[in-house]
Amino acid sequence: MTSTPKPDIPEKVTEAVRTLIEWAGDDPTREGLADTPRRVARAWREYAAGYGEDPALHLSRTFEEVGGYDEIVLLKDIPFQSHCEHHLAPIIGKAAIAYLPGNKVVGISKLARVLNGFARRLQVQERLTAQVADCIWDHLEPKGVAVVIEASHACMTARGVRTPGVMMTTSRMMGVFRSDERSRREVLALMGY
Repeated sequence: MTSTPKPDIPEKVTEAVRTLIEWAGDDPTREGLADTPRRVARAWREYAAGYGEDPALHLSRTFEEVGGYDEIVLLKDIPFQSHCEHHLAPIIGKAAIAYLPGNKVVGISKLARVLNGFARRLQVQERLTAQVADCIWDHLEPKGVAVVIEASHACMTARGVRTPGVMMTTSRMMGVFRSDERSRREVLALMGY
């Protein structure tokens, strides 16, 4: 039986985690914490995996044969996790992503992949919303794009003002969803807003 090699983790990363544990008031060598620096490093490699990818690549394979379909394409309640760039605290939420196709559509899982590619970076929700919308706009060339993100920010719910249960909502409307009030109302109603 061959074992899978463990990913290479720089000593400076594990040492930084040990320093943080010690600074917080605990002993980084005690049994329960001895392996924590490596676990935290592996977790952060996963949390920050978006830096190693170009989310737009998920939109490179498109389809033009859609049987004349020319209405809204919507994927909603897409769960995601990110981390606040100000406190490195979790941001946990869901997104609704819609577009009105021009000449092409994309597999629906690709919309979630675009979201996750940007979410797996240090973020602020406003930028995450804009990045997802802009990526779809630039690469699918649709008639409209609408992105709405709702999330809870641990930097506010677990520390600071400590207001659990609060959700932040951001949106970005482009094309017809910005210029045409009827289209905007339709997409928001389909999203449940």
